[in-house]
Amino acid sequence: MLYSAFIFGLISSLHCIGMCGPIAMMLPVDHQNEAKKVTQTLTYHFGRLTAYASIGLIFGLLGRGFFLAGLQQKMSIFIGLAMILVALIPEKVFSKYNFSKPVYKIISKIKSNLGNQFKNKSFKSLFIIGLLNGFLPCGMVYVALFGAIAMQSASLGILYMILFGLGTLPLMTLVVYIHSMIKLPFRNKIQKAIPYVAVIIGVLFILRGLGLGIPYISPSNMSLFVQQVPNCH
Repeated sequence: MLYSAFIFGLISSLHCIGMCGPIAMMLPVDHQNEAKKVTQTLTYHFGRLTAYASIGLIFGLLGRGFFLAGLQQKMSIFIGLAMILVALIPEKVFSKYNFSKPVYKIISKIKSNLGNQFKNKSFKSLFIIGLLNGFLPCGMVYVALFGAIAMQSASLGILYMILFGLGTLPLMTLVVYIHSMIKLPFRNKIQKAIPYVAVIIGVLFILRGLGLGIPYISPSNMSLFVQQVPNCH
């Protein structure tokens, strides 16, 4: 299932351009020194990947708890259904509810600190910009976190989120260089493809939970459950 993280990150990066693109466009990079600009851009991305890895660790540990409790199969089905619902329900429905209200003060501080970091061009500031950017609320990140929970371990949860972040890296880097060339019609076309990709990934998680005995896609029930006594032949 790890490959789905990179593919989803790659497709959802068009959504990232709309939400986080302005941050990438405003990065305090040195436009006169091309080599330094590349290093500064990579430092920003390293900050984002660090944030995703941190969140992946937390949700991977949560998934590990479900795995040890023998609930991973049901969780995989539930997560797949949740992904599909999030993809199919219009964004207007979610906009009616302020899901971030309980952590509004934290988000406000993140945004405030984010703004302060744009005042200088140090590598530390670029790393912090990426780190804070990664912690900002994002629907695509939420969907990816469903996958991190289903990974059954902290290390795989981290890897899942890093692969998701790497998937967003090409287009988010492109924004820094040719943001004026990425036209709205093209972005809209890719935006329409995002729900379909999320549904496909959701179906994969459901199949995985069903344990149909399909290699690599839906392993048998035996491989999905923790047993006190190993099943040896």
